[in-house]
Amino acid sequence: MEDMLSSTDAQTTDSAVSQTEVTDPKTNEIAELSKKGYQLLKENNIEEAECAFKRILELEENNNYALVGLGDSARKQNHFHDAIEFYSQCLSFHPGNNYALFGLADCYKALNQYHKAIEIWEQYLVHDDRNITVLTRVADAYRKIRDFKKSKQLYLRVLDMEENNAYALIGLGHLHYDFKEYTDALYYWTKMLEINEKGVDIRVLTSIGNCHRKLKTFEKGVSFFERALEMDPKNFYALFGLADCYRGMNQQFRSVEYWNKILEIDPKNKVILTRAGDAYRNMGNYDLATEYYNKALDIEFDLYAVLGLALISKGEGKYEEAIASLTRLQQADPKNYRLYIDLADCYTKTNQKDKAIDILKQFQKTGIRSQAVSEMLDKLTA
Repeated sequence: MEDMLSSTDAQTTDSAVSQTEVTDPKTNEIAELSKKGYQLLKENNIEEAECAFKRILELEENNNYALVGLGDSARKQNHFHDAIEFYSQCLSFHPGNNYALFGLADCYKALNQYHKAIEIWEQYLVHDDRNITVLTRVADAYRKIRDFKKSKQLYLRVLDMEENNAYALIGLGHLHYDFKEYTDALYYWTKMLEINEKGVDIRVLTSIGNCHRKLKTFEKGVSFFERALEMDPKNFYALFGLADCYRGMNQQFRSVEYWNKILEIDPKNKVILTRAGDAYRNMGNYDLATEYYNKALDIEFDLYAVLGLALISKGEGKYEEAIASLTRLQQADPKNYRLYIDLADCYTKTNQKDKAIDILKQFQKTGIRSQAVSEMLDKLTA
């Protein structure tokens, strides 16, 4: 989102005091320096802008334009703590200065201090509760601190004022997605697409695709990820989304195609190496699967790569080898229900039914509910 109420633009206008109104030479010089400083900031000539603002402070200590200008200069360089000092100094001498408030709130937001940012923005909303830019910023901040109710209320307030406000629609999409309300997230992302079908942002397409992934409507997700790839053939999220959709559709030969496209760009991606290994394993190509799992393990330990190798041992009928690996993993990750199911299956296949039952009961003692574990246990004890 663009900077809210650009200090540069607004203050340039304020400080451009007409020559006919200025009789004091010092006031005239301050006005000219202020105008020059903000113009330099717009041109990203920060060093010279700072010189202009510091010259103003030599002429008039604690001048509000100079202090905000120095705050904006520091903020543009991501020197947020320095910017906070300038904005705070301005507010101590000029309470309620909107530009200092906005800059200060943006700094706290950049530092992930969302509660402080909210406090400052809400000070402004007391005087102007219909400022859409501020409302969306506050809604974004509430979303970041996972206050669903307040965030949604503010986004909806914006939509009441401006029906198709992009920031509010995008924010609502992210909000519902973050809270796993994928159907509602899909509604808002789809609305964004309808508003700008031809010039759609690629992130809208991948977000819609991701909603379908989460809803397990994989076939519907494919077309959105494909459209995103037409815009950017190397887009990670589009490639990942397509691979995962084909995985969900059990079309492993298609999924591995896209896992490998990611690996062409990022060959050391441990997660993708493991996913590709899973695809090859599910296709019955144990040699290639082993190669990919080992590549992942060469980078660092990965539970799913070790699990994949254990499942290859199981698939090859090497049950004792699989049991040894799965037992070590189960001890390292005692809440992973999948490990207990595979262990129980290995015990069953080696005619150790009692051990299979014991391992499943051991999982149930963790207090975690798993329908798959319960069903397997019922089957074994029937």
